Amino acid sequence: MANFDCVIRGGTIVDGGGGEPFVADIAVRDGRIAEIGHIAGSGSQEIDAAGKVVTPGFVDIHTHYDGQAIWSARMTPSSSHGVTTVVMGNCGVGFAPCRKDDHDLLINVMEGVEDIPGAVMAEGLAWDWETFPQYLDALDSRLRDIDTAAYLPHSPLRVYAMGARGANREIATDEDLTRMKAIAREAIEAGALGFASSRLFIHRTAAGQSIPSFAAAEAELQAIAGGLKEAGQGVIQMVMNMPQLTWADEIPVLRRLAETTGFPVTFTLGAANSGPETWRGALDMVDAANRAGAHITAQVFPRPIGMILGYNLSVNPFCLCPTYKAIAHLPLADKIRELRKPEIRAKLLSEKPGDSASILATIGRWFEFMFPVQDPPNYEPPMETSIKAQAERLGVPPEELAYDMLLQDDGKAMLYIALGNFPDGSLDAVRDMLTHKDTVLGLGDGGAHYGMICDASFPTFVLSYWTRDRSHGKLPLAWAVKALTQDPARAVGLNDRGLIAPGYKADINVIDYDGLRLHAPKVVFDLPGGGRRLDQTADGYDVTMVSGKVINRGGRPTGELPGRLVRGPQQVAS
Repeated sequence: MANFDCVIRGGTIVDGGGGEPFVADIAVRDGRIAEIGHIAGSGSQEIDAAGKVVTPGFVDIHTHYDGQAIWSARMTPSSSHGVTTVVMGNCGVGFAPCRKDDHDLLINVMEGVEDIPGAVMAEGLAWDWETFPQYLDALDSRLRDIDTAAYLPHSPLRVYAMGARGANREIATDEDLTRMKAIAREAIEAGALGFASSRLFIHRTAAGQSIPSFAAAEAELQAIAGGLKEAGQGVIQMVMNMPQLTWADEIPVLRRLAETTGFPVTFTLGAANSGPETWRGALDMVDAANRAGAHITAQVFPRPIGMILGYNLSVNPFCLCPTYKAIAHLPLADKIRELRKPEIRAKLLSEKPGDSASILATIGRWFEFMFPVQDPPNYEPPMETSIKAQAERLGVPPEELAYDMLLQDDGKAMLYIALGNFPDGSLDAVRDMLTHKDTVLGLGDGGAHYGMICDASFPTFVLSYWTRDRSHGKLPLAWAVKALTQDPARAVGLNDRGLIAPGYKADINVIDYDGLRLHAPKVVFDLPGGGRRLDQTADGYDVTMVSGKVINRGGRPTGELPGRLVRGPQQVAS
């Protein structure tokens, strides 16, 4: 008779604590790690990990699976890249609380901010909830491959508490603040991980309006945070209004929230491709706040903040041109047939893009930082490979080169714009941010930006590029695993995972480290109603385990769905 549910034998354990790797067995019982060392007993399942790297499951604390977790059992791309826990509700957008009359409004917000087609949400959302506790219950009633946790999002909260006045961004009255505070407390007591908001000016609805939380007064943020304080716990997640304001304007807001609640605050930080290195000043201010007793972390993405362009995607250099708009609705094959016509090509290349409610669509011609998408993709491409540089060498306009490149592979070819985190065509600034003591890895954005971003693959990039393939400035494997596991887990209070140690959740990856390979993104049509999204897979994940159950083996799902809703902060089982 087996002594354990599973024994993983002979792997090189990189335990998430930052220490040196070591070879040992891991025994799993009842979804937890039972023993580590030389395991004499047997397991009902035995996994040979000799020659492989064994890590805790990865934790992505910035995703938008709020809808996908309702309509799908698999949280891909994240679960294809060793991620075993995701946090959603980020940026203050989501689907609860919400009255029936406001369904379309929240769909409009998510369509604009997160590039999720409205038709997909209309088809896929069951709306078997109104309040946030009811939404958590709806999540809890569904099975999925990995664990999910959720923030209470500010925009739905504001609309629920204030009605049309909240949607129109009117100043909240004392009565409104009292109601939002009570709803926040109720959400935390029901299991919300915290509260999330966005002040970012580019976060707009599909109709081009600022989202409800934009420019909300600090008094409103403090009132909602007061609900967390009354409940006794919670994390505050923010996207700040940069670069419209400065970090000198915004960091003090975060500091005051951290100081008045005593709770962790986390926010998005990136580096501009040009201009002053303002992120350094931001981290200096965070450091000062933390030395004074606050707990603030800056979330940093480990490669360029990018956008993918294509004729089958949401944005391309011609998507705002009149001639393209006239054929944009066509199936890809028919669209490419039109785009190959010399008269259409000539017309499009002569047209100027029009205006758009989507700010991202308006920067689809940033040829200086636009690069071909290769397989495997290169996320630190040489600047001489940019569309602008190649066009100059060929003596043609960059629009013409981009037009023809996107026609390749029957119109399935893609281009990549490094919108940020790529100053001087290098990730050196990103390395400095990643290794700062007050930052944490994040911003995978899984479940969102279905037609323009595919960043949930970042754990594979961190392991394969930052620790193995980069020509200079590599990072230690033990550091990278800790940055993907224990650090983000602890930043949001999920202290029962992110470490291979007795009593911790048996969320585990067995990885062929030398065989890790990130594939190019591709378009799939597996959303509700046949909707389109970008997906990205990888080689090298021999086993991904959640709560002791193998969910993926050799890159293929096993059918096991042990993922559950995580309600609130978690501690190691005694």
